[in-house]
Amino acid sequence: MEQVFSYIIGLGAAVMMPILFTILGVCIGIKFGKALKSGLLVGVGFVGLSVVTALLTSSLGEPLKKVTEIYGLSLGIFDMGWPAAASVAYNTSVGAFIIPVCLGINILMLLTKTTKTVNIDLWNYWHYAFIGAVVYFATENIWWGFFSAIICYILTLIMADLTSKQFQTYYEKMEGISIPQPFCQGFVPFALVLSKLLDKIPGFDKLNIDAEGMKRKFGIMGEPLFLGVIVGCLIGALACKNTQELIDGIPSILGLGIKMGAVMELIPRITSLFIEGLRPISDATRELIARKFKHSTSLNIGMSPALVIGHPTTLVVSLLLIPVTLFLSVVLPGNQFLPLASLAGMFYLFPAVLPITKGNVLKTFLVGLVALIIGLYFVTDLAPFFTQAAQDVFVKTHDTAVQIPEGFQGGALDFASSIFSWVIFHAVYHLKIIGSVVLVLVTLGMAVYNRRRILHETLQNKESKNK
Repeated sequence: MEQVFSYIIGLGAAVMMPILFTILGVCIGIKFGKALKSGLLVGVGFVGLSVVTALLTSSLGEPLKKVTEIYGLSLGIFDMGWPAAASVAYNTSVGAFIIPVCLGINILMLLTKTTKTVNIDLWNYWHYAFIGAVVYFATENIWWGFFSAIICYILTLIMADLTSKQFQTYYEKMEGISIPQPFCQGFVPFALVLSKLLDKIPGFDKLNIDAEGMKRKFGIMGEPLFLGVIVGCLIGALACKNTQELIDGIPSILGLGIKMGAVMELIPRITSLFIEGLRPISDATRELIARKFKHSTSLNIGMSPALVIGHPTTLVVSLLLIPVTLFLSVVLPGNQFLPLASLAGMFYLFPAVLPITKGNVLKTFLVGLVALIIGLYFVTDLAPFFTQAAQDVFVKTHDTAVQIPEGFQGGALDFASSIFSWVIFHAVYHLKIIGSVVLVLVTLGMAVYNRRRILHETLQNKESKNK
């Protein structure tokens, strides 16, 4: 099973998405050619996104390393990045079975009407495998690992349902889509609480500037493209030891600025391919459900947050948070994690946050800042257990991606900084039976609430159509 699903995952989203969407499209009545084109467009979108994020990490990697050396910013936890975290997750007994187990849970929840999300975002299943693997190695009990992964999966599907209406309203052309990705959904509680607190501050509503408002107020200075160039040049300048090196390095500094600007400009263009590819599938799914289940609420297709990371507010706030997070990671007392490889994942923090903050740049920035400060401590806290899992996987697979440098522990901002992973881990690892009972009760309570909400929506649809 491990080999089978490792092979499937190894094909990558760019290969599997055309296959999945072609099969899905034909099954719901779309002509083969149209279904194939939809899948290929989504596959091309994933290829483009991987190229752009690779450009971001490769361009920033060397300058940021120089900055850490010049200013002595080295900390005790080595940033492994999401590829290493995913490799650790899938190369365990929990990871080998995570896809069929979670798909079975998804079907059961659809049948019991405790969710209306069909989660086909198979590549992000590594998040569930990650928490399962860390708990498994910490407790030395595979059943605790599966329990943790399943709890995380159920909570994520419910959160995807609860945020779907607001998500679809805020983002254009996203009808019938939800985001069942625990890293994104883990920041929703922060956004809800902080957004309400900030609204209580007198005069804060006057600071309601979205990305379009920034363009109108600051002109080119408010464009993500221009901000990318400026931040890139500043990071390049900080990587120079002295004035002479700064003068000699002007070409590379300007080059880094242009590359960062290119990332900011290309991501929205690439994400438009996802929307173009998804639209025929989404439309056909809604029509099929409306025809076959006249009084039912529509199902949502669970997709990757990559669909919407090209939003201007996401780009601007992510870009501003990169240098701020680096600074905070050094000055925060008790933190031992310096994010470098994980910085490309910063964009994925905001897809479920923006509908709550209504795209307000300042409010979104503050939500991201608080979430990342807490997230750094989460990563620091879980690092010993992540290190244990990574070392075991390295011994078994000899995968250099999960090899931790001598004298360091390993960590990753992606999902390890999420409240889902931290709460589930400590509830199971430290509280065992009591913590597990609490998790089950909370999860069942949310599932019952979600079922009632879905049935209420179905009843409302029936009444409105009868009228």
